[in-house]
Amino acid sequence: MPAFSLHPGDSVAFIGIGVMGRSMAAHLIKAGFSVRIHTRTAAKAAELLAQDAIWCDSASEAVRGAKAVITMLGYPDEVRQVLLGSKGLISACIAPCLIIDMSTSEPSLAVEIAAAAKARGLDALDAPVSGGDLGARNAALSIMVGGDAEAFEAARPLFAAMGKTIVHQGPPGTGQHTKMANQIAIAGNMMGVMEALLYARRCGLDPEQVLASIGSGAAGSWSLNNLYPRVLRNDFAPGFYIKHFVKDMGIALSEAKSRNLRLPGLELAHSLYSDYMQAGGGDEGTQALYKALDRFNGAK
Repeated sequence: MPAFSLHPGDSVAFIGIGVMGRSMAAHLIKAGFSVRIHTRTAAKAAELLAQDAIWCDSASEAVRGAKAVITMLGYPDEVRQVLLGSKGLISACIAPCLIIDMSTSEPSLAVEIAAAAKARGLDALDAPVSGGDLGARNAALSIMVGGDAEAFEAARPLFAAMGKTIVHQGPPGTGQHTKMANQIAIAGNMMGVMEALLYARRCGLDPEQVLASIGSGAAGSWSLNNLYPRVLRNDFAPGFYIKHFVKDMGIALSEAKSRNLRLPGLELAHSLYSDYMQAGGGDEGTQALYKALDRFNGAK
């Protein structure tokens, strides 16, 4: 149970200034928190430094004196190294301090992080997000949180600065399990959205007119209304990287397998995305599934 609360003016370390992390950190600055940042590529931090973020030469320096540490990283092995490694941030934090991993990672790792934090008198939350680059830019993320209820309440001012839907799911690991459910739903939906667009085009329909009809009906979804139009503009830049989505689906499949659960829709999406990634498309956005399906059917 944290013996503190978080308020504007408090020092927050933010590690991981990527496509989404950059916007998330900016919202914390706007909310009045003193944000300390470190990233391997200093140029990525320029925009935040111009907004009064504090540059630190190392992650350990960033967490020095911080009341909260937020990580937003790409892969579970990065999360493990940054938080639990021989020079991990948990060992560098001084209580009271709240560790919040907002990466999409393995539920079992979230449980391990929470135990390691507790052993040092700290609290830890797993708080992955959904909403992509648009949600991050608009402070409209859905934040799904696992961990102690008191720690969740302490972190609420931080979450409120970055998201709109903020739900405490339960004990450590439940935030990550919820994110897996989210990714499973997105994988199936993305298949439907991009197959619908491919079908519309192959039938000679105007895809914008098709969207006007189906976007507000029973087929409507965030992916349909936000990513379908990007494909129409030939925009395959990442709001969320394919390489990260493949990682997420792999985690979900592993979790499902451990429960003797078959998810055939997820298996197919994972296979198609993995093949496209292996062909060099890993740094494109998830909407590039359209190109994979187009090629699968003999691109015209």
